Amino acid sequence: MKVGLVLAVSLVAAGQSAQAATQASAAPLKAATSDLASLQQQLDALRADYGAKIVELEARLKAAEEASAKAAIPPTLGLTEAAPETSDASQIALLETGAASDVAAPIASPNASNPGVSVVLNGNYVAMSRNPDDARIPGFPLTSDAGLPGRGFSLGESEVTLAANVDPYLTANLTISLGGQNEVSVEEAYIQSTALPAGLTLRAGRFYSGIGYLNERHAHNWTFIDMPLPYRAFLGRQYGDDGVQGRWLVPAPIFLEIGAELFRGDHFPAGNADNNRAGTQAAYVHTGSDINDNSSWLAALSYIQTDAHQLDVSGDIMSGSNRLGMASMVYKWAPGGNPTQRNLNLTAEYFFGRQNGTFNGLPLDRDQRGGYVQGAYQVTPRWSLGLRYATLNSPGVQHLLAGAAVDGLGRTPSTVSGLIEYDTSEFGRLRAQFSHDASDRQPNDAFLLQYTVVYGPHGAHRY
Repeated sequence: MKVGLVLAVSLVAAGQSAQAATQASAAPLKAATSDLASLQQQLDALRADYGAKIVELEARLKAAEEASAKAAIPPTLGLTEAAPETSDASQIALLETGAASDVAAPIASPNASNPGVSVVLNGNYVAMSRNPDDARIPGFPLTSDAGLPGRGFSLGESEVTLAANVDPYLTANLTISLGGQNEVSVEEAYIQSTALPAGLTLRAGRFYSGIGYLNERHAHNWTFIDMPLPYRAFLGRQYGDDGVQGRWLVPAPIFLEIGAELFRGDHFPAGNADNNRAGTQAAYVHTGSDINDNSSWLAALSYIQTDAHQLDVSGDIMSGSNRLGMASMVYKWAPGGNPTQRNLNLTAEYFFGRQNGTFNGLPLDRDQRGGYVQGAYQVTPRWSLGLRYATLNSPGVQHLLAGAAVDGLGRTPSTVSGLIEYDTSEFGRLRAQFSHDASDRQPNDAFLLQYTVVYGPHGAHRY
């Protein structure tokens, strides 16, 4: 009896212990189940919230598309696009975006289709020891563009540029030059491709040739107030004409560009080109690369051939061909690659010319050489110093041409120029330049002051 009672008590105790153990093991499971239910509720709330936002965005997108269609503006990201044929010219709109957007909103600005307009103004003061009207470079006939600036105060060459993207395939540029004597001329007017494959670019119209390092640069982007002596002597300051240009940016580890040009041939040293002919042909190769984080280089080889037919140059008549080769080298340095604080720019170019033809009806066959080296150092963000030396060499001519413009007179023309520049900002600058010109039989010392301001959207300058 006692044994049975003890056994029953033991069985009850064991049952209670097992039940307690089961309840203890089920507690974590219940907690986990509760957490899962809470997470599920949170996910359902987020899904409902974002679902409402997506519906709202879809409604806004639909409304924007309907408004765009009513305004005859295609809801696409691009440049200038014309309106449908049923619309008049006033409905042509420009859709501009700085970055991709989910919604293409219509543009209400009445100036949306206008091109970017930039203006360059400059003025000069010139003092010279000799009359610049009588200045010459022995051995090199000069056009009026290659002459020295007049004495005293004068309004320099100003420019007005209108540039815009025409469509996804073409861009257009028009630069009008305004001279100090109220002369108005078309300096550049061209269209250029933007979507050709394999790094190809085509340009057609009137533009400056890509030969050399400085030829393409407009006057406000020259390192000094005037162009180096060889550019004045060989190219009449710089060569620009009507024609076509092709460039190929070669896929290479370093910068490598190849260009070729055909021009009408109506700018010195070319002139009076035959009908249906390209009186000027040019080709060049540009290459360059970084040296390190602080410095880089650019080199170029250029060739241009021009034909002249009874070309009148200051009363002298020239006919024949001119061939000119140019070798260019540029080195730039700036701490950390940032030129805004300090930078150094060194440039050197060598010219080799070959003339074959007639001058005032007499045969002329000769080689000519020239070159320059210049440096510009920005000492502080506002102050810069520059120094340039240029020289030319032209051989003597037969005695029948003695004393003519092509007679080198046994001289080696040269100039030395020093520059001080103060920049009021990146859009304005003041310059003072002193030049000792030993080109002619008597030297000519010149002191020049210049201001230059740029306003309006202006494209980045070349390297």
